[in-house]
Amino acid sequence: MAYTPAKPAIHGETLDSLTALLKEHGQPAFRARQLLEWLYKKRVGSWDEMTNLPRPFRTWLAETFELTPTAFLLTKQSEDVTDKLLLELGDRSLIETVIIRAPQLGVGQDKSRKTICISTQVGCAMGCKFCASGLEGLKRNLSAGEIVHQLIQVCRQEDARTPRARAELVSFDNLVVMGMGEPLHNYDAIMRALTILNAEWGLGFGARRITLSTSGLVPKIRQLADEPLGIRLAISLHGATDEVREQIMPVNKKWPLAELLPAVREFSEKHGRMVTLEFILIAEINDSLDQAEKLRDIALDLHAHVNLIPYNTVEGLPWKRPSLTRQERFARVLEDADVSVTLRREKGHAIDAACGQLRLKTEKAREAALI
Repeated sequence: MAYTPAKPAIHGETLDSLTALLKEHGQPAFRARQLLEWLYKKRVGSWDEMTNLPRPFRTWLAETFELTPTAFLLTKQSEDVTDKLLLELGDRSLIETVIIRAPQLGVGQDKSRKTICISTQVGCAMGCKFCASGLEGLKRNLSAGEIVHQLIQVCRQEDARTPRARAELVSFDNLVVMGMGEPLHNYDAIMRALTILNAEWGLGFGARRITLSTSGLVPKIRQLADEPLGIRLAISLHGATDEVREQIMPVNKKWPLAELLPAVREFSEKHGRMVTLEFILIAEINDSLDQAEKLRDIALDLHAHVNLIPYNTVEGLPWKRPSLTRQERFARVLEDADVSVTLRREKGHAIDAACGQLRLKTEKAREAALI
C-alpha cells in the first residue's frame, strides 16, 4: 500500500514547514511566502515561471520537490454540466475529481455555483457493497500534496474556461471530500491538506464551505470534533437500522448506529453545525417507508439535513435505483415532518460520475491492452 515518490510534492508543505526547510538551506524566511504565492495565487506549472526567485534557488527546488504530483489525463462532461477529471499519479495510479455545476437563474454558466469533489485514497478499504471505489480494495493513501493538487488541477481547468476563475483566487463555491476513499482512514494527510487549502497563504478557502464525508469511523469522528478547523461533516448513512446498514456497509459491524449517532451528535454540538446524512436510495434495499420513518427520527434527533441520492448504476453490481415515484414517496415522509431534505436529481450518470467508475473502466482498459 505504501508508495514513496522520488521527491515529495511541494503542495504538501505548509508555510511553517517551508520556512524551516528553507532556513536550513540558507534561504531567507520571505522566500517561503514568495514560493507559496506562485503555487496558489498564480498557479504556475513550472519552476522557471517563478521569476522573482533566484535561479540557483529554483534549481534546488526542482531537485528537491515535485511540482506536478498529479497529471491531467482526460475530462468527461455530461449534459447536466457535471465534469469528471481523471488524474494520474506518479506511480500511474488513477484518481477522480468531479466538478458539479449548479446553474443559477438569470446568469451564465460562468457564474454557476460549483462544487468540487476530491479523492483521498486510491481505491477504498471500506467495502461498501454499492460502491465502485472499493471493488478492487485499497491500493494506497494519497499524500497531502496529491490531495491539494487536485484543486490546483481544477483551478487550471477553470482558469482557461471562465472569466470568473481568472478574476478570483478560486472559482468554486463548495468543496466536498466525498470522492474515492474514506477520508478518515487517511486522517493526517487530509487534515494537512485542508489546512493548506484553508490558509491565507494557500487557497484561502473558507472552512465553512468544506464538507468531509465519512462512512462512520467513530474514533476519528470524535477526533475531528476536537479539531480547530471548522469544517462541516456528512455521514454516509445509507441505512436507518443496523440490519439494513450492515447489508451494504461492513463498517456498521464495528461501529453500529448506537455508537455512530452519539459521535455525530458530539461533533454537531462542539462545532454548532448542522450535519448532513447522506442516504443513497437503492431499490428494494433501503427505499421502504419503514426506512424513511426511521431516517426521519434520526434526522429529527440530530437536527440533521438529509441528502437523498438515487443510486448511480455501477457495472458489475446488482443494485438499481428506485423509481421516481418511490424516491418522492420516501422524501415526502421526511418533508412532512419538517426535516431539511434534498432529493438529488441525476448528476453525471452518463459520465460514470459515481465514485471510482471512470478510474475502474480506465484501469480495465489498460489491463486489456497488455493482454
